[in-house]
Amino acid sequence: MKLKLAQTEGQNVFSAYGEGYVSVNAIRYTSNLIVLPDRLVTDWTQASFETLRVADFELLAALDTEILLLGTGTQLRFPRSELLRPLVQAQKGLEVMDIHAACRTYTVLIGEGRKVAAALIFS
Repeated sequence: MKLKLAQTEGQNVFSAYGEGYVSVNAIRYTSNLIVLPDRLVTDWTQASFETLRVADFELLAALDTEILLLGTGTQLRFPRSELLRPLVQAQKGLEVMDIHAACRTYTVLIGEGRKVAAALIFS
């Protein structure tokens, strides 16, 4: 699916997504990453959804965001409650959805000028 670009010049935007990939600014990614308006974190975690660790969420809690989206692959899956402790301590909210929904939601929120991050897990 192709996405229409909003007024987001100079920011990271999802330009496409499909089975097993997302494109950010027309560059294709097939492994876990965090997308923020001003940077990409391509070395966030090598974990699968099942092997996520508290340390993975500590990095998310440290991000300068007001909204954090967690894309959990092709289906909606909720992380174990103990993983969320760093986010609770940092008073950060988390929205969990599949990757495609995270891409769409990020695109809308960045178009509104919100401080958003999309953390995507491909497996």
